[in-house]
Amino acid sequence: MAALKIRKYQKDDEEAVKETFTLGMSEHVPSSFMHLLKQPLTQMVMMCVFCALLASSRSIMLPVMAVTLLLAGARQLVGYLFTSYIDTSLRKDLNHIQETYLEQKNSCFWVAEWEGRVVGTVACLPAEREPGCLELKRMSVLRTHRGRGIAKALCRTVAEFTQERGFPAVVLYTSVVQTDAQKLYEHMGYTKIREFVIPELVAKITNFSLIEYRLDLQKQD
Repeated sequence: MAALKIRKYQKDDEEAVKETFTLGMSEHVPSSFMHLLKQPLTQMVMMCVFCALLASSRSIMLPVMAVTLLLAGARQLVGYLFTSYIDTSLRKDLNHIQETYLEQKNSCFWVAEWEGRVVGTVACLPAEREPGCLELKRMSVLRTHRGRGIAKALCRTVAEFTQERGFPAVVLYTSVVQTDAQKLYEHMGYTKIREFVIPELVAKITNFSLIEYRLDLQKQD
């Protein structure tokens, strides 16, 4: 762990932070696509299209090609949704880290350095949905540097920051497809509070849900 350093964000870290976040989010496209394929509605649509074309054309090639095109379209849709989320996140706060996190009260943004290279990020700010708590955000570690305790160190940094400022708990939100993140947070003492579907229409159709976790710091005293 001597090669690891957790420090506050600096202006020179901007491009590395954006790259770490973008790569981390893009990794979830395949698992999100598989999540979509497992949904009963998706399977029903595929089956109906296949059966309808098979009955009307009496040829196996047309329905197979149609289902293949539908799958390719679904994969492109998932990729587009993640790209849109990444772009929105960049516009919302990652293009303005100094103003959003370092110039606001009870907020901060940290980077993890491994041998001088930025390989991880995490941030926190007052939680909108849980007044009186801080929210952990923008947690990401490059795939090449996972398994070295970096994510755990970032989690502890947020917990210590929260406790020093007298807040009773940290909350965070992660998606249903981010199973590695769920395991990490539960290992760090977070408790699953609820699971809910994102209100956007596409999320409702695909049953794409978020999971809220909470770390009660008073229990750790």
